[in-house]
Amino acid sequence: MPGRVVLGVGGGIAAYKACELLRLLTESGHSVRVVPTAAALTFVGAPTWAALSGQPVAPDVWSDVHEVPHVRLGKEADLVVVAPATADLLARAAHGLADDLLTNTLLTARCPIVLAPAMHTEMWEHPATVENVATLRRRGVLVIEPASGRLTGADTGKGRLPDPAEIFAVARRALARGTVAADLAGRHVVVTAGGTREPLDPVRFLGNRSSGKQGYAFARAAVARGARVTLISANVALADPAGADLVRVGSTEELRKATLEAAADADAVVMAAAPADFRPATYAGEKIKKSDDGSAPTIALVTNPDIAAELGARRRPGQVLVVFAAETSNAEVNARAKLTRKRADLIVVNVVGADRVFGADTNAATVLGADGSRVELPEQAKEDLADRVWDLVAARLSNT
Repeated sequence: MPGRVVLGVGGGIAAYKACELLRLLTESGHSVRVVPTAAALTFVGAPTWAALSGQPVAPDVWSDVHEVPHVRLGKEADLVVVAPATADLLARAAHGLADDLLTNTLLTARCPIVLAPAMHTEMWEHPATVENVATLRRRGVLVIEPASGRLTGADTGKGRLPDPAEIFAVARRALARGTVAADLAGRHVVVTAGGTREPLDPVRFLGNRSSGKQGYAFARAAVARGARVTLISANVALADPAGADLVRVGSTEELRKATLEAAADADAVVMAAAPADFRPATYAGEKIKKSDDGSAPTIALVTNPDIAAELGARRRPGQVLVVFAAETSNAEVNARAKLTRKRADLIVVNVVGADRVFGADTNAATVLGADGSRVELPEQAKEDLADRVWDLVAARLSNT
């Protein structure tokens, strides 16, 4: 549903990327009022913001005083998103300063507030910034973790503004929920996504059709609920979700090692990846050639480790484990047995096929609980389905 959005823009080189975020918001039907800081206007001018938003632009509290914009904008907004949020802006917001229109808006807003920081690594890691971010998060502000990559000049590190499309995805979740009530704030969650590949020879592998879309939806939804997210991604061709720490893996053994390491201090683990059940018993160092008579080679397979079962056997008290079952027949019977075997709390059951689930943007599932519960989730966007499952996880975490 279209809403009223305030897009705050801080004074950093990444301000130009906010133009793309503005386009995504307006093309989705939202009414967007851009509120740049004075410093931001040195990077992108007011005419640009006005032309793209169709709304007046002013950084101070003295324009259109009769409309009381320093109070009205925040009170009327359905969402405030700031991108980029500089170190200076984070500090002013954390300390409740109100020396321009944007900081006044942040003080008066009672809607979800999403801040997307961008700065040099040293500034992001400075104790003052760390404390300011922690203060804002305690107050219910969603501060997205910055991305890692090329910064201003030749510098590289953590502090890069996430991709505007991924910031938009977080903003969209906040608008859909109507809150950034951070029921996962302070929680570390691990999500696996994608399908593993088991090398057969230098050019071939055994794999599956998992696109990773559902796992990435779980990661995005968890970020929007305030969690610290570790996303373990197996062979996925998707944009990095804003705010998630990404670990890339290839094979099932790599997925196993990364997941066990990340899960050691996790409050919840969602095993949305599709690890290959089998791998070739031997790896051919050279490409396997066709025989002269055209016969196919015999390939011996061995069973891969059961990552979910290993997690279930070693998990800490209070840790919530969610596993998945992709079934083609007898779905719930098979899933109930798998739920018990893996020692998991929840199992998300999908009935799959050539034209179902894999690569689609929507999904339907049945969620079975170790406590005997059963929740039917009808066909819906994968992000929405992920939120419904996180509701069940959050409820279990609140009881620990």
